[in-house]
Amino acid sequence: MGKEAETLTTFNVAAVYIGTLVGAGFASGQEVLQFFSFFGLTGILALAAATVMFVFYGMIVLELGRRLKADSHREIMRYVGGPWLGSIVDAVITFFLFGALTAMAAGTGAVFTEQLGLSGVLGSLVMIAITLLTVLLGIQGLINAISFVVPVLLISVLGVSVATLLVTPPDFDAISRVTQPARAVVPYWPLAAVNYVSYNLVIGVPVLASLGLLAKHPGILRRGAVYGGLGLGIGALAINLALLANFPEVARYQIPMAYVVAQLSPVMRVVYIIALLAAIYSTAVGCLYGFVNRFTDHGRPAFTWWVIVTSVFAFGASQFGFTNLVRVLYPAVGYAGLLMLAGLLYGYLKERLVPQPAYKPKK
Repeated sequence: MGKEAETLTTFNVAAVYIGTLVGAGFASGQEVLQFFSFFGLTGILALAAATVMFVFYGMIVLELGRRLKADSHREIMRYVGGPWLGSIVDAVITFFLFGALTAMAAGTGAVFTEQLGLSGVLGSLVMIAITLLTVLLGIQGLINAISFVVPVLLISVLGVSVATLLVTPPDFDAISRVTQPARAVVPYWPLAAVNYVSYNLVIGVPVLASLGLLAKHPGILRRGAVYGGLGLGIGALAINLALLANFPEVARYQIPMAYVVAQLSPVMRVVYIIALLAAIYSTAVGCLYGFVNRFTDHGRPAFTWWVIVTSVFAFGASQFGFTNLVRVLYPAVGYAGLLMLAGLLYGYLKERLVPQPAYKPKK
C-alpha cells in the first residue's frame, strides 16, 4: 500500500471518480438525453442539483473509506446501514456492477454497428477482452488506465459541445415547445437528478471506497471529490447543451452524440468515437474490478477465475441491447440506490454529530 499511497494525487482521485462513471451512457449522450434533455431547460436545473450531490456524496464515500480502512464497498454499506440494510444495498451495488459492465459491452456493440458498420458482437467481445486484461493488473492498473482516459474524454466532450454551440446555438424558445418530458426515464426533473446520482454512485462507490487508504492525507480525497463532481457536472452540461442544439433529431439514435459530431466534421466524428470507446473502457474496468473485488481479493487464485467467468457472462447478457439497458436497468437501480444515498447521509451525520469509537470491520 505504501508505494501506491505515495503516487495517489488529487488528480488521480478526481480522474478515477469521473472515469468510473462516464461510460457508454454518459459519453454517448444516451444517459443525458434520457435523464435531462427531454426536460428541456429544467433539465439544466436538474444537472446543477446532480453536480452538488456528486461532490457531497463523493466526499462521504472517500472519507468513510479512509476511516473504515475499507477494501470494498461492503464495509461502508454495513457501517452506515447495519447488517440488514447494509446487506440489501450491498446486493444492489453488486448486481448493478455486473449490469453496468453488461451495458458497457452492449454500448461498444452499438458503436461498432451504428458508427463503424462492424459486427456488434465483435465490439462487445473486444471491450470485454481488454477490460479483463486490465482488471487482472489490480487497482493500480485501474488507476493508471482511467487517469489516462479521463482528460482525453473531457477535452473531447467540451470541444465537441463548444463547436456545436458555435455552429448551431440552441434556440431555447423552440426547445421549450418541443421538449418531451413524458419520454424521460423518470417523471419529474428533481427526481431525475436524484435517480441519476443514485445509480451512478452505485457504480462509483465500490471503486471510491478502496481509494481511501491510498491517499497520504484526507485533503487529497476531499479535493478529488470536488474536482471529480464538478468535472462530471460540467461534462454532462456540455453534452446536454449540444443535444438540445440538435433536438429532437438526436432522440432517434442509440449514440446521440455521434449524430451531433457528424454534423460538424468527419474528422471530429472519428476522434469522438475513439474518446467514446475510451470512456466505455474506463467504466467497464471499474465495474468489473468492483464486482470481482466484492467476492475475492486481487492476488488470490480465485480472483483470476472470477474475472474470466464474470466477463463471459457479461458478454452474453450484453446482447440484450444498449438502449434497452439504459432505459430499463439504470432507473430501476437508481430507485433501489436511494437506500444507499440515505444510508450514506446517515453515516455522514453520525460521524459529525456523535463521537465514534475506532471502527473494526468484520471480515
